[in-house]
Amino acid sequence: MYVLPCAGLWSFGAHADAAAGQAKAQLCIDCHGPMGNSTNPDYPVLAGQSARYIYLELRDFKEGRRNDPRMSAIASTFSREDMMDLADYFSSQRPVPVPVPSSVDQARIDAGRNKAAEVLCTMCHLGGFAGQNEIPRVAGQYDQYIVKQLGDFRARRRTNDAGNMTSVTKGLSDEDIRNLAAYISNLQ
Repeated sequence: MYVLPCAGLWSFGAHADAAAGQAKAQLCIDCHGPMGNSTNPDYPVLAGQSARYIYLELRDFKEGRRNDPRMSAIASTFSREDMMDLADYFSSQRPVPVPVPSSVDQARIDAGRNKAAEVLCTMCHLGGFAGQNEIPRVAGQYDQYIVKQLGDFRARRRTNDAGNMTSVTKGLSDEDIRNLAAYISNLQ
């Protein structure tokens, strides 16, 4: 068994098992794709996401702090061990670049880069939007998924982050959100 190196989260001798996570991940393939590389822009890429973030999101779906009809129902069946195993498995997978819509032009990407600098996105998501611990890797996610998540934070439909993203998104226009999504989805 492999002990995850996330101090505090996997304490009290708990272990995660990537091999067990791989077997459990068969349930996730329809939406999140093989090895966590979604081929559907409605669902996020889980491959390469931090284990801590995946675990916390699964826990939030299970406990009702984050809601989605399909994910909430699935997560409600997971034990803590299941969530840890899945987190360990998906975090160890390599993300595959997502296709970028042909409608995305360089001006939109540049505007997104400028807005990201203005609202200081990399203070939490780090350079290249690689994420850290409970802050997700958003680089290379589908632009459609990013638009939805930013819109949900702005509208307070998603509130499981202690208000950080709600605070950031409240001043964003729809165009700002589309530009940010164009920029971030192009990062690999």
